[in-house]
Amino acid sequence: MENGASDAKDPSGFLSEIIGAPVTVKLNSGVVYKGELQSVDGYMNIALEQTKEFVNGKLHRNYGDAFVRGNNVMYIAADS
Repeated sequence: MENGASDAKDPSGFLSEIIGAPVTVKLNSGVVYKGELQSVDGYMNIALEQTKEFVNGKLHRNYGDAFVRGNNVMYIAADS
């Protein structure tokens, strides 16, 4: 591959590497969830622990565990 294309990561590989790590999940609606990624499947269904829900950038609610249906997910980002 050329021009650094070999540095691209497979999404499923990336997601399996960050299981147990803090993540930010943004939904198509604009709502953001931050929590610890516990699992993700092939449909991008996501299970989070210690979850915080942010609406319009403001903390809206705290959840212990949360399940997000994959067709609502815009992106998942690993937090540092």
